[in-house]
Amino acid sequence: MWCAAWALPASAAGDAAAAMVDMATLNAADTGWLMVCTALVLLMTLPGVALFYAGMVRRKNVLNTLASVLLVACVVSVLWFAAGYSLAFTPGNGLLGGVTRLGFAGFDPDWAGQRVSVSHMAPHVPEVAFAMFQLSFAVITAALLVGALVERMRFTALLVFIALWTLAVYVPVAHWVWEPGGWLARLGALDFAGGAVVHVNAGAAGLACAWYLGPRQGYGREAFEPYNLGWTMLGASLLLIGWFGFNAGSALAADSRAALALAVTHLAAVGGALGWLAAEWLLRRRASLLGLCSGLVAGLVAITPAAGYVGLGAALVIGLIAGAVCYWGATGLKRALGADDALDVFGVHGVGGIVGSLLTGVFASRSIAGVQAQIGTQLLTVLVVAVFSFVATGVLLWLTDRLVGLRVSGASEQTGLDLALHRERLG
Repeated sequence: MWCAAWALPASAAGDAAAAMVDMATLNAADTGWLMVCTALVLLMTLPGVALFYAGMVRRKNVLNTLASVLLVACVVSVLWFAAGYSLAFTPGNGLLGGVTRLGFAGFDPDWAGQRVSVSHMAPHVPEVAFAMFQLSFAVITAALLVGALVERMRFTALLVFIALWTLAVYVPVAHWVWEPGGWLARLGALDFAGGAVVHVNAGAAGLACAWYLGPRQGYGREAFEPYNLGWTMLGASLLLIGWFGFNAGSALAADSRAALALAVTHLAAVGGALGWLAAEWLLRRRASLLGLCSGLVAGLVAITPAAGYVGLGAALVIGLIAGAVCYWGATGLKRALGADDALDVFGVHGVGGIVGSLLTGVFASRSIAGVQAQIGTQLLTVLVVAVFSFVATGVLLWLTDRLVGLRVSGASEQTGLDLALHRERLG
């Protein structure tokens, strides 16, 4: 998350009183841009991820998949308001933030005094705008996990697990990498918009979910026909549009860095689609709509950590590499791991996030980034986030299983979760 040009001095950042500024000092263009980007990133989840995932599951589980994504968005939003933002993005120590913004405390503007609170990471926009932008990232990261556990997890278990995961996994990782006092941030980790925080994190957690839950009935023996790949195409298109807010918004300003991030995002996305297409054609002598959609997302994932740090040509190369590697991640690697990661959360988001984070260390331009990228630091960041997320997710799954039970019954799985859990049927 880019903030170096705007950050308050350390002394002011740690002083709650210093977080109130005159409204006249705010930048209206940057505030408006951040609000638009927040809406775009929320669009990625609702309906982007919801349609992308629902189109790939079997007809009998479509409504449950849609409901799961919506549930995640609601739960994470409330938790972000209650505690998540404060623990992730206020000054604390290297591991976790403080408690000064629990319940978005202090966000109400003082109209009489014409003063408003700002974050030390973005003192040119109202803090509530910055907090809502970060809320949209927390929402989509948790929503990605649905793709690893569809068609077999209890709805109550999903609610409990996502609540625990948001506070115990996403929040600390976001603080480590993005808040200037986070220990990985202090080491020089470069993650412009969430290669590690969002995608490596979600991918490792998704793999843990798939392994812990076990395969769906008939996995590897029956053909699991997707309900509607047209929905998946629509979802992928909405993800592409929303990703402009995801990456360009992470500049935290309506400036040249945001414009560059927007351009490299598109180039990497189309590069990812073409890279996947090339790999699929070489190995299977065919091109598929699902492959093009998956490659598009792979390119988007890979450029995310690099978006504000690399040039246009490098972005296209990153996308092409990610598309081909993620094709392997969703096929050969998936078979080798033996996990029923139903919608390839690890194969696309995990692998793509790893590729993008490492290639950020290779292609980041000092003249663009303003800092020197270190491949060793990028590798350490990937390893730390992946291992922590995988292990912590496994612990939280075990805890949820003991509290409410994780998996639906065999009969419910056979019937389909739409009817078994919601008493609803797709028309």
